[in-house]
Amino acid sequence: MSLKNKINEDLNAAIKAKENVKIDTLRSIRAEILKMDKSGMNREMTEEEEIQLLSKQAKMRKESIELFAQAGRSDLVEKEQAQLDIISKYLPEQMTENEAGEVIAKIISDSGFSSQKDFGKAMGEVMKQLKGKIDGKVIQELLKSKLS
Repeated sequence: MSLKNKINEDLNAAIKAKENVKIDTLRSIRAEILKMDKSGMNREMTEEEEIQLLSKQAKMRKESIELFAQAGRSDLVEKEQAQLDIISKYLPEQMTENEAGEVIAKIISDSGFSSQKDFGKAMGEVMKQLKGKIDGKVIQELLKSKLS
């Protein structure tokens, strides 16, 4: 089932159950899907595009949580965290830092990357395998530590 159909089904169920946070979250995801549909793609989104869309939504929520926490707005932090939890259910299961570290170490050893000069090439290789499975900031930190 495509993400679009799943979101629509879950949205209808949330409306019937009167789950306001879930309704708001699913409507924002659906709006992004509709925006992509109207961009002239004339095809269904690929799984990679779906993951990219959901990751972008999750990243926005994480950034909002940080800003609201700094401002001392715990009510808004809770709302954004609830939305992030809902979005996370549609994303593939996230890797742990240890699992990602093992994959990164293998890529580095297989490709022969050895110094910070190779960071750009290494990051490209790592992102091919780990995109959507773990946050990009975590990947960047792990890669920097392994190349230094």
